[in-house]
Amino acid sequence: MTMVTIKKAAVVGAGVMGSGIAAHLANAGLDVVLLDVEKTFADGGVARQLKAGGFMDPAFATRIKAGSTKDDLALIADADWIVEAVAEKLDIKQALYRAVDGVRKEGSIVSSNTSTIPLHSLVEGLPTSFAADFLITHFFNPPRIMRLLELVSGKATKPEAAATIRSFADHRLGKSVVVCKDTPGFIGNRIGNYWMVVAQNEAIDLGLEVEEADAVIGKPFGIPSTGIFGLLDLVGIDLMPTILRSLQKATPAGDAVKDCDAEPPLIARMIAENRLGRKSGAGFVRLSPDRKSRDVIDLLTGDYRPQKAVSSVSLEASAGDPRRLMEHGGLAGRYASVVMEKTLAYAASLVPDIADTPDAVDEAMRSGYGWKQGPFELIDRLGAGWLKARLETRGLAVPAYLSLAVERGGFYSVVDGKRVNLLPDGSIAPVHQAEGVLLLSDLRLSADAVEDWGVAGLWDLGDGVACLEFRTKMNTYTPALFEAINKAIERCGRDFKALVIGSDSPVFSAGADLRIFLDTVEKGGREAIGAFIDQGHDTFRALKYAPFPVVGAAAGLALGGGCEILLHCDAIQAHAELTIGLVETRIGVVPGWGGCKEMMLRFSSATAALKGPVAPAIEVFNIIEPARVSTSAFDARSLGYLRASDGITMNRSRLLADAKAKALALANNYVAPEPPTLTLSGPSGAAALHNLIEGAMVAGRATGHDGIIGRALAGVLTGGPSADPLKPVSEDDVLALERQAFIDLLATPATVDRVRHMLATGKPLRN
Repeated sequence: MTMVTIKKAAVVGAGVMGSGIAAHLANAGLDVVLLDVEKTFADGGVARQLKAGGFMDPAFATRIKAGSTKDDLALIADADWIVEAVAEKLDIKQALYRAVDGVRKEGSIVSSNTSTIPLHSLVEGLPTSFAADFLITHFFNPPRIMRLLELVSGKATKPEAAATIRSFADHRLGKSVVVCKDTPGFIGNRIGNYWMVVAQNEAIDLGLEVEEADAVIGKPFGIPSTGIFGLLDLVGIDLMPTILRSLQKATPAGDAVKDCDAEPPLIARMIAENRLGRKSGAGFVRLSPDRKSRDVIDLLTGDYRPQKAVSSVSLEASAGDPRRLMEHGGLAGRYASVVMEKTLAYAASLVPDIADTPDAVDEAMRSGYGWKQGPFELIDRLGAGWLKARLETRGLAVPAYLSLAVERGGFYSVVDGKRVNLLPDGSIAPVHQAEGVLLLSDLRLSADAVEDWGVAGLWDLGDGVACLEFRTKMNTYTPALFEAINKAIERCGRDFKALVIGSDSPVFSAGADLRIFLDTVEKGGREAIGAFIDQGHDTFRALKYAPFPVVGAAAGLALGGGCEILLHCDAIQAHAELTIGLVETRIGVVPGWGGCKEMMLRFSSATAALKGPVAPAIEVFNIIEPARVSTSAFDARSLGYLRASDGITMNRSRLLADAKAKALALANNYVAPEPPTLTLSGPSGAAALHNLIEGAMVAGRATGHDGIIGRALAGVLTGGPSADPLKPVSEDDVLALERQAFIDLLATPATVDRVRHMLATGKPLRN
């Protein structure tokens, strides 16, 4: 099978979805053509994505060339992949396809982003050569963020076309590609839209409060905190009836979606009054007139009232357990029961019509709707037999597939260390896993950790590479975790040739456990604070100078100490959506575990030679003092947290495998680095930084305590009053400055207030 090499792409249709797809194709490094009826619309699409954050780096916008379908269709002649994202009207799409077919090169792949029109209708009457290159690639909004891409092939689609897009979307776009059948709504929206409208209508019928409904159909089921009504506001109140009526028209007789009321009176009223959700500024939730609080719609009266805290007997009694919640006789319990029973039964009734396996359905709901567990995983969690009995009691039809799962003990099981799923014909098959994916959750099925210290574990990734997994809350540092890291270094030195630090967690590390610092301060333990700082220094130094390479597999949040440990690694393999930064000033201190020192090392070699000895301190100060964090891994490179040699992985599921490969490459003839020296600018550099601080305070950008923190940071970055630009200093000298500044600041009441406020609210205090 010969696959197409994709170097250039084109997107036709510059609306929200089309421009978002174009931006993400640019994120993947492609040259992109974006066309609309008028060039100004295409230009507007690029501007929209710059404002909305569709680009991982604003500079990537230059990879897009805008034009009009009337004058610039020839721009797509050399495109390898052409994506159609125009209005959901068959005649408009087919007219465009004929125009595209007249200019595209032979073998180029054409796909539609449709979510409502079946593929066989799209290609009806078009040349067989066009149909052979045609697919549906259904992105979810926003394309940069949402992982799901539903891929639909037609009877005439060439296998190599589907294989090309599947591989490219996986590796280069970071998508979880789910192969779907050519059925209405495919997988995600078929189930997701049914779930949303059932939850909406049942809440209205029961007279439930919006806050309670969102809380019920949320955390207990592993569903994002937006809940139902937050999601409806995001989608658009006016769009849901249109989507539902389209599904009702397209689905076969007897489909449960046909029984749903597409537009209850409350929804009709909201649409008539332009209360359409976030896009109109008011939906089920709106900002209060003074814009200081939020108002919520009363589902009984349709009028707004102030938002209030959730108070639910059912939620409190169930303690977050979904089965106990559904069994509870309170209003919220009844609501959870009817919504989730109908939804899970509907999902079970659709296999194998919409997908051959339950894992495809579960992955679509996880990556498309943010569920932690898909419908079939939830059924197994609740108990297939329990759900069947509930459906029978309610008088609802029990899908044959659910009955089969009751007989076989569930939809999923583990056989020979591998997860398998039950198919509708009674056979079992391995859960789909793309080749090259490496996850600790898979390793756990067939092996135990090499070492288990509770707060951390050490895994054998094969080929002589170990993986250190943090397990504390938010992977924060505690004395016990530092001890585990040192034990891991010792074990790797004996039995492995490289170490990867990472896990499947959505958070790499949120830094230090602030409660430890607060408890130490409140007990008057200045020396104990120093001991905790020293423990971090010693641990990160041991990692940096270990006799084997260390690679940080960074994803999600890497803040404070989470950033500092990465700065001490030989290399970083970062997920593209990495949020990394030294944020210590937000809680009133400076980086205390080598962050200042490592950033000065990074900037000194390049900046000092070009801009003079003070320049590195200014560059680093302007990153650390405002606590700048990256908006992506590409942004992290521009901030200096990542080096040009550090890798970026688009697909989160491939991060550990890529980090392992980087570690193996470094292991060949590895020699630990020699301790470097730094040249710090001394009093002249400090004076320059003090001028920046004073300017910020005069302009109102910095508070009084910000000034104290800034001056302490300036002292670290410039070496203090006795520093001499002609006399290099050691790493230990800078670490000593960090240590002293950290301890002194943590002893101030204003910093303690900041720490307490962050622990209580999760937000920084400006004092």
